Amino acid sequence: MTFDAIGIAGTGLTVHRKWLDALSDNIANINNASSTDEAAFQERYVMVEKDAANPGVYVAGIAYGDAEGRVVHEPGHPLADEDGYVRYPDINLGDQMSQLILAQRGYQASAAVVDRAKTTYEAALQIGRS
Repeated sequence: MTFDAIGIAGTGLTVHRKWLDALSDNIANINNASSTDEAAFQERYVMVEKDAANPGVYVAGIAYGDAEGRVVHEPGHPLADEDGYVRYPDINLGDQMSQLILAQRGYQASAAVVDRAKTTYEAALQIGRS
């Protein structure tokens, strides 16, 4: 039972780490401009599924947001087209920060489960030695 708890929480750690990686990519690229004839940075979404054969979850893949982004009129920008427009990713910083808090809390909770299960296992070993 203890090893199951560690394994299941370990899958949660992996999923939350990947989610944190995707969110950090999104936040880091939120102000990346591109010309209007290029695609905007696409927001990353982590796809998670339950593993049918084993307890826990896993990252099934990464989905991407819209490459259209949002077009902004900035005639002085070096990447502006002849009409003065540049393309930015369509990423909402408030949403990303909210998700970042959720992912951090999920990671911390999974880490706490691993720590508590390890402590329980060590205590059980000590009982056997007495």
